[in-house]
Amino acid sequence: MGDASSWNETTRAERERQVERLRDRYEDCDCCPHDCHVDRTSGELGRCREDDTASVGSQGPHFGEEPPLSGTAGSGTIFLGNCNLDCVFCQNWELSQHARDTTERTPREIADIALDLESQGCHNVNFVTPTHVTPNLAEAIVLARDDGLSIPVVWNCGGFENEGVIRDLDGLVDIYMPDVKWADDEAARRYSKASGYWDAARASLREMHRQVGDLQIDDEGLATRGLLVRHLVVPGFAENAKRIVDFLVEEISPETYCNLMAQYRPAYQVGRDGRYEEIDRRVSGEEYREVVEYARERGMTNLLTDEPLFP
Repeated sequence: MGDASSWNETTRAERERQVERLRDRYEDCDCCPHDCHVDRTSGELGRCREDDTASVGSQGPHFGEEPPLSGTAGSGTIFLGNCNLDCVFCQNWELSQHARDTTERTPREIADIALDLESQGCHNVNFVTPTHVTPNLAEAIVLARDDGLSIPVVWNCGGFENEGVIRDLDGLVDIYMPDVKWADDEAARRYSKASGYWDAARASLREMHRQVGDLQIDDEGLATRGLLVRHLVVPGFAENAKRIVDFLVEEISPETYCNLMAQYRPAYQVGRDGRYEEIDRRVSGEEYREVVEYARERGMTNLLTDEPLFP
């Protein structure tokens, strides 16, 4: 784990160079695959609706994450405002799409939040929707490590990542947790407003796994390092989910810890004025179990499922 005790002067200097390289991206922004190429340092806004600052909506222990993250004392979540995706079914749209009730925070302030979460006993620091403000968070991680942060850092993202940006997080992030949504580019454009989603997701998943490997869990059942993939099964898109499973098994690792989620519900723009009626329903038990059974047939050994939702 990239804890403070493992950082010598050489490591600290490299961390500063990483932050500087990431900061430079704001001037011609390519922090995510939208490649907006706006100068966020001058106040221009890209698709994420954010300049070169970061806003925080809430922070605190969270007990609804996967068991290896929540443990008994909670995952130390820091919810960022705005997002680089525009999912029409977003269940957190007030924060991710409109940044309501958020406060602008400097990297120093975010570092202090992380240290406070550790002091509360949280098992990790969990940055939720971090992609569009990666440079700020990278700096915050370095500052927090300098001040003794010793718990894992979790990168809880939407899967639409720039591989080069992920590469510049090497050594700063302990646990990558991408919510991989689409292996279907037409669906990605229609429902998440993201062109080239699948190519970007595959490239970033390879880089994440190269850095941290399969999820490692200690004797207390807590994740310490590795890749944890989420996928929300969308109604009518079982084949999409299967393609994601195929990629994980064939090109990442059959040992990938994968949470297949069935909690989809119509939200945000879905159902308004009859829009997106094809996904204006819950996922059925039959189509959800079809995906779970397929993953097991493909040899995935570390599956977390919502089967109890469908007795």
